[in-house]
Amino acid sequence: MNTFQITQFFLYMTILNYIVLILWLLAFVFAKDSIKRLHRHWFSLSEQQFDAIHYGGMAIYKIAILLFGLVPYLALKLL
Repeated sequence: MNTFQITQFFLYMTILNYIVLILWLLAFVFAKDSIKRLHRHWFSLSEQQFDAIHYGGMAIYKIAILLFGLVPYLALKLL
């Protein structure tokens, strides 16, 4: 693999992960009650705990996308 292929890989990986993050956000906003009902079968979470877990998960996922996708892409573009 050459530098161009690796750069393209990081670009497409970053775009794909941001699409997943946006879908997660949209599902959380528009189908929150359905998701909560589904998880209620396995876990006994309050409304605040449920929201905090999802917002925290989205924040960690976004940081991971930036750290492992966007930063390597930008570093390779600067070469």
